[in-house]
Amino acid sequence: MARRLEPLTLANLGDLPVPCRSCVFWELEPVAANHAARSGDTALEKEAWLSQVLLDWGSVGVVLYVDDEPAGYAIYAPASYLPRVQAFPTAPVSPDAVVLATGRILPRYLGMGLGKILIQAVAKDVLKRGFRAVEAFGDSRWDGPSCVFPTDFLQAVGFGVVREHPRNPRLRLDLRSTITWRSEMEAAVERVWGAIRPEHSPPAPAAVRDAVTREATH
Repeated sequence: MARRLEPLTLANLGDLPVPCRSCVFWELEPVAANHAARSGDTALEKEAWLSQVLLDWGSVGVVLYVDDEPAGYAIYAPASYLPRVQAFPTAPVSPDAVVLATGRILPRYLGMGLGKILIQAVAKDVLKRGFRAVEAFGDSRWDGPSCVFPTDFLQAVGFGVVREHPRNPRLRLDLRSTITWRSEMEAAVERVWGAIRPEHSPPAPAAVRDAVTREATH
């Protein structure tokens, strides 16, 4: 089963799951998002947001393919590009962190450890850009697909709570202190980035091959 990762661009935005490719939960502040939904402009708003951030900051997402079929994705960016952040009771995020906003693993690919590979890809990119951490808002009452990651999934892939809340705690993955995690991350991600030739890739660590109990969801 061949796996590869590609940066999210306008060219592959359509490979996101149908509700996600036009969702602007994170990309607009709540009033504007509601207005866009009522007017049917969410797809255009999503494209405009992605286009602008690609110009300003670069890639803000990663798409995971299995046998050339889209299997999942994750979106991340500095808080200044994600207006919804300010609506969370545990905001703001730390200035040294990038926000892991949302993501999903498609149902047919659950239980394969792909959620962890996505998070590792995000962490590697964020570290290369000079940030110290990834932070995310969890949903501790998660009961199905939504725009916020389940808190228990974030904790399963190495995040720790830095600000408690009964519904939406803020969690953090410190990239410069988790040496073991980073070593594991490098080995796993190098195997699936599209630019890496598979025949020269090292075997993934056993820990990475293990399935995550709860996979990422939109």
